[in-house]
Amino acid sequence: MSCDFSGTLLHAYLDGELDAVRAAEFERHLENCRECTATLGAAESLRASLQRAQLYETAPPELRKKIRSKLKISAATSRSPLAAWRWLAAAAAILLVTGVGWFAVPHFRPDRPESVTSAEVIDAHIRSLQAGHLTDVTSTDQHTVKPWFDGKLDFIPPVHDFMDEGFPLIGGRLDVLGERNVAALVYGRRKHLINVFVWPTKDPDTPIHPPGSRLGYQWVHWRHQGMEFCAVSDVSAQDLHELAQLMIQ
Repeated sequence: MSCDFSGTLLHAYLDGELDAVRAAEFERHLENCRECTATLGAAESLRASLQRAQLYETAPPELRKKIRSKLKISAATSRSPLAAWRWLAAAAAILLVTGVGWFAVPHFRPDRPESVTSAEVIDAHIRSLQAGHLTDVTSTDQHTVKPWFDGKLDFIPPVHDFMDEGFPLIGGRLDVLGERNVAALVYGRRKHLINVFVWPTKDPDTPIHPPGSRLGYQWVHWRHQGMEFCAVSDVSAQDLHELAQLMIQ
């Protein structure tokens, strides 16, 4: 059964909108309500992740113009302060939805109209773990894996073995992301597998973006020397970041 507080007081408590008395009452409620405790923990974790990522996107001029226009219409048609606040709330909601939609997935933008989402990257990683799907060419020798891609794609990905650093090359394969053929390089990390998806781009180089997480999988994304990379695995975000740094060197 859903707790009545999970959709009312919980968010007001999270945003610091409760007075001292009601905040204390809700904290006592948390001691005996697993649902609210779990929901609050998830909300705090999401907020902390967004704050650590330092994500900020200015609203497009068209959206700002539209919101200002709506507010002017509201002010002209109603003298009620409540009506004005409702328009402000609606404007805030539009901006919130726009921001969440922009940053809910990695900001991949290959040279094509389609976009690559975190769901596609994770699905491709999970598919590769099925028997017989991990590699098309199996080798720890970069001089075997790299030439294998020649003629199979319209580009050849950079391939390196990092066995001495704890990331042995296992092989590679062809894969598809966002309706585009990409290269997938497979690395090991202890007893785990890492897929590094690679495709060409005309966008400028970027540093390694803050890691993302979904369904127990982590990913990092970066651009380097005309190639776009996304590494995904169930290893820690720190391990993925370390591999990404090795590939940039």
